[in-house]
Amino acid sequence: MTFRLRIAIFSLATACAALFGVAACGSHPVMPTTDAVKTPRSLPVLPLPALVERRDGAFTVAADTLILVPDGNADALGVGELLAGYVRQVRGLKLAVGTGQGSGATRSTIVLAIDPQAGGATDEGYQLDVSAQGVRVAARAPAGLYYGAVTLWQLLTPDSAQGVPVTVPAMHIVDGPRFAWRGVMLDVSRHYMPPEFVKQLIDWMALHKLNILHWHLTDDQGWRLEIRKYPRLTEIGAWRTPPEGGARTGGFYTQEQVRDIVRYASARYVTIVPEIDMPGHAQAAIAAYPWLGSHGDRPAVSVDWGVNPYLLNVDERTFGFVADVLAEVMELFPGRYIHVGGDEAIKDQWKASPRVQARMRQLGISTEDALQGYFMQRLETLLAAHGRKLVGWDEIVDAGLPADATVMSWRGAQGAIAAARAGHDVIMAPSNALYFDYLQGDGHDEPPGRPTLITLENVYDFQPLPAELDAAQARHVIGVQANVWTEHMITPQRVEHALFPRMAALAEVAWSPAAARDWQNFLSRLLPELGRYRALGIDYADSAFAMRIEASPGTMPGKATVTLSSQTGFGEIRYTLGGSEPAMDSPRYQAPLQLALPQQVTAAAFIDGRPITPARQLHIDAASLLLRNSDELQGCSAKLPLRLGGPLRDDGTQAVYRVDIMDPCWIYANAPLNGVSRIEVRLGRLPYNFQLGTDARNVVPRPPRTRHGELQIHRDSCDGPLLAQVPLQAHTAAQRPETLSAAIVPQAGIHSVCLFVGHGASGTLWVIDTVQLRSER
Repeated sequence: MTFRLRIAIFSLATACAALFGVAACGSHPVMPTTDAVKTPRSLPVLPLPALVERRDGAFTVAADTLILVPDGNADALGVGELLAGYVRQVRGLKLAVGTGQGSGATRSTIVLAIDPQAGGATDEGYQLDVSAQGVRVAARAPAGLYYGAVTLWQLLTPDSAQGVPVTVPAMHIVDGPRFAWRGVMLDVSRHYMPPEFVKQLIDWMALHKLNILHWHLTDDQGWRLEIRKYPRLTEIGAWRTPPEGGARTGGFYTQEQVRDIVRYASARYVTIVPEIDMPGHAQAAIAAYPWLGSHGDRPAVSVDWGVNPYLLNVDERTFGFVADVLAEVMELFPGRYIHVGGDEAIKDQWKASPRVQARMRQLGISTEDALQGYFMQRLETLLAAHGRKLVGWDEIVDAGLPADATVMSWRGAQGAIAAARAGHDVIMAPSNALYFDYLQGDGHDEPPGRPTLITLENVYDFQPLPAELDAAQARHVIGVQANVWTEHMITPQRVEHALFPRMAALAEVAWSPAAARDWQNFLSRLLPELGRYRALGIDYADSAFAMRIEASPGTMPGKATVTLSSQTGFGEIRYTLGGSEPAMDSPRYQAPLQLALPQQVTAAAFIDGRPITPARQLHIDAASLLLRNSDELQGCSAKLPLRLGGPLRDDGTQAVYRVDIMDPCWIYANAPLNGVSRIEVRLGRLPYNFQLGTDARNVVPRPPRTRHGELQIHRDSCDGPLLAQVPLQAHTAAQRPETLSAAIVPQAGIHSVCLFVGHGASGTLWVIDTVQLRSER
């Protein structure tokens, strides 16, 4: 019997040709989806292939199975070696790779073949056949053969049982990508990432069938690429001293390291698109060569996050510098696209510069926005002369699009819509859906980052084609990209946590047919993928499945109401009391629990008898019910909230503070003040290293009442009755957070409590770690 899944792929021939010269998107007719194929976890593959036909029989792959390249094609042999390595790393099976016709019926084989008739109309398409006699993966081009091998690798690793043969059901797969550009941007300017990690990321991208690494190499906080004609770019521009002092930090990539990384990526069918950000985000370059600037000073490499004011000037000498830099960039990166930034170029310095204004008059340009358009047109002409294509952030739409520019739309979809309607190719990378520096969970154990959530489901639900575009305009949407900005990611492990498992959702959005989307089915197929992550050593976030344990005062004194939940609601929840690990024979959570205090609750979600994530635990007593951490406090406003990392606590964990950097003020909502006689606030301070541009005028001032400032605690509102005031000293929380204790007059009832620090010290950001209400009882 044959079961069939056949789903349409949206054909984007124009978009695909832009990258590969031919239509890179296969097209298949729509057929009904059968229940047999949609059985949860029936196909442990991500992203979901375009067409799957189940057939009778199966094939077992064991240690003696041969990966065979009959004609000895060098590219196919390279794919075979990669496949063997992936299987060995996750499954522990050491498969040999050979050429010729193998040993016939005496040895089972996996055949890899370059076949001009296989894989449809795209170089990235492939055909995979499993029968009782063996496995055959075929594609018309090496890229497609690689992606077919990745699908086979997933079929061979439904679990990570080491050295154990695996039986794969017979099937026929025909597959190809929906979009030609399937990208991830890695920002290495804010925090340098070592070459070894960049290579790891390339490996992981390739295993998700993602094919573009957008490498953000320059910004205000660091220039990371060696340019031999301008050595000060890395001698000075690659390093900065932290605002709190200490040793300088940074790093850069030599040209030999870049060539090695580019070769490594090419072998895995990943193209690297470098970004040299211009004319804004250029402070590191101007720190190295002040004559590039518009302000006439010599700034340091920035230690501030945000929008810095430094712009390149528009002198011919500066355009000569740009031409020299891009010449070396193009020598290192052979891909067609070069990203030149163009974002967040605030024009204050251009407006204030007599030299820039004179240059505008000389060019007959009346506005600074038009001057940026001129700047971008010069860059496009330069790149086009070398057969390259300009990519820029969507601000280049506002400045006047160069004739053949590609737009990367990050401020929502409007830039993409305008560009596509004007006949320009676009890449969808909106901040509200695909910025992976936004956190994916709201647990207090999440790392620093932007607290606006972009969950796994948010990524999976993203629709790349704006509804405002007609079919012809939609063909200009050549792909999607997730962006990883690293202001708050100081280590590769933090980048991994931000990327995974959201990269899996991105991959399915970018590769699979739109009609194939099924959230619950995706979650089922994600479980074996998480096993592969563990085998590969990927430090992924478990936010989508982790237990959230919440406690509130119970209906009776001495009791608490405890609720258990997870972000996705996937699996069944089991819990224990007393500290032991939950198992399948532990009580199943079905409704809120009424528990006597004190209590220790441990919980996890289970699928097929196994926990999806490590269990979470919460100790609950009378004091903990009156404790709030900064994530549990509300902000007094929502201007620009961040979760910032602080020093290490005594237990070795890092303090993380949620704070609105434009209004550092907190609300303890619904505080039960009956009997409360004291409020303890664990207070910290961080350097205020943020550039807010024109938004600086919206910072809420909180002037001090005492010499060094004071912690103020108000009831009902921030202008309400003053419950307590604790004067600060010059050394308060200078090295690490301190607990300030304030006695209050006993209050009655439930109230909101507002807390903030009145101070006049510039360069200091006061933050709250916890607020504890203490009762007389």
